[in-house]
Amino acid sequence: MTLEADTLDRPLPAPERKAIDAPSISGGHGLARPHLLGVEDAKAMALPAMRETFAVHINPGQLHFMKLLGFDKIKVERAEGMHYVDQNGRRILDFFGGFGSLAFGHNHPRLIAARKRFQDEQRHEIAIAFMSQYAAALAKNLATISPGDLDMVFLGSSGSEAMEAAVKLAERAAPAGRKTIAYAENSFHGKTKGVLAVTDGALYRADFAVTGNTVRIPFGDIAAVEGLFKARPDVGVIVLETVQGGGGIITAPTEYWQKLRALCNAHGVIWVADEVQCGYGRTGRFYAFEHHGVVPDITALAKSLGGGKAAVGAMIASRKLYMQAYGTPKTAMIHAQATFGGMGEACVTAIEALNTLYDDALIDNAADTGAYLIDRLDALKAKHPTLLKDVRGQGFMVGLEFHDLSQTLPAMLRPVVAMLDDKLKGSLPGFIGSHLLADHGVLVAFTEYNRNVIRLEPPLICTRVDVDQFIAALDEVMGRGVSRIVADFVKRQVRA
Repeated sequence: MTLEADTLDRPLPAPERKAIDAPSISGGHGLARPHLLGVEDAKAMALPAMRETFAVHINPGQLHFMKLLGFDKIKVERAEGMHYVDQNGRRILDFFGGFGSLAFGHNHPRLIAARKRFQDEQRHEIAIAFMSQYAAALAKNLATISPGDLDMVFLGSSGSEAMEAAVKLAERAAPAGRKTIAYAENSFHGKTKGVLAVTDGALYRADFAVTGNTVRIPFGDIAAVEGLFKARPDVGVIVLETVQGGGGIITAPTEYWQKLRALCNAHGVIWVADEVQCGYGRTGRFYAFEHHGVVPDITALAKSLGGGKAAVGAMIASRKLYMQAYGTPKTAMIHAQATFGGMGEACVTAIEALNTLYDDALIDNAADTGAYLIDRLDALKAKHPTLLKDVRGQGFMVGLEFHDLSQTLPAMLRPVVAMLDDKLKGSLPGFIGSHLLADHGVLVAFTEYNRNVIRLEPPLICTRVDVDQFIAALDEVMGRGVSRIVADFVKRQVRA
């Protein structure tokens, strides 16, 4: 969803806040106990209180967009498998999947059981002074799964942290004088300060001072890579998503990746493959780069690595590079595991999740059912060509690009409306996503850079029955035509 720029820049009104009684002094030993909400209070919180608290204490601007889409009317009471269940008992089919964080859907029973055993046995959670058998086992599993010589593992809590570790390792292992890092247009590698330097988004970079040792190139253009490597011998690292998620589900052909690997070898450039969103079986192989028969020097995982129950990220690197960067007692602690990297229950969850991924053949399901999803979407594109411009992706990482609003209108109106296309970009996917949720109980996502794209990343447990339900819902909404889609959205806003 997009609005006029002046509307987006306008300050939001401050919500009313209830007066809070000043705490009293308790017996000379300190302040009285503050008025805290309990777990049951949180569970029972009604939607009005949720909205107020979100606006006062979390992010009023984000709430503004939730209200536009109608997402603020949902209180999730529980979640299971492919579905959320709201306050009215309505089941919501999840084709959003937490940006690829829910490979196993919600609350997979096998993962819950593993976590409960860990808790019941009172095993250690944080033991930084000692080695962790759980972190060691998870690292061993990741090395076993990863191709080539990707066998050294750093564990963290998020994709940004994993990518920070990857970029720092690559920069440190690069030869002296070759610390410049290449990255792609429309890339997204995280919002933390370091990886903002290789995240190509004005919104996220804002006015932060990012590191200056970077250079941007077009994604998927091997001639641009070759030209850069020849012209800039100071480039020692290239960082690329194998599939651009925020860019609108953008892929590059096998020829590109194979030539990239050859160019990196020839010029001594370290290739970092960001698989935070596209990895973990989402495209029908464990790593998306495996489709192309190549292996990067360093990669990163997160999202579904924690099984949808824990925050786990991982960098996996070649032993040679790792030892160059951190291979002596003097350098070993420069970027060692942080406090919450390799926490016991998180690692146990990730270990059980990896075994479940293979035991339940979920990577195969992503390939097979994902192909069925794309076939059904291609048929919808043929049926609604004035609305749906493109279907692209692989497995359960799919992008639906819609036409600019002007292109959906009669020819005589297009020139006038075309002048507003940039400001209205994202409106049509927003309207459609809003109707899917309100009228059909289906949740979808959007992309950061190409606002005309709806992003589909359902859990890898998704079945053909789930696909058919989604397709029927999308077909009904698009079948209304653009005029009614817009009119129905406006009516819903007025009623709200």
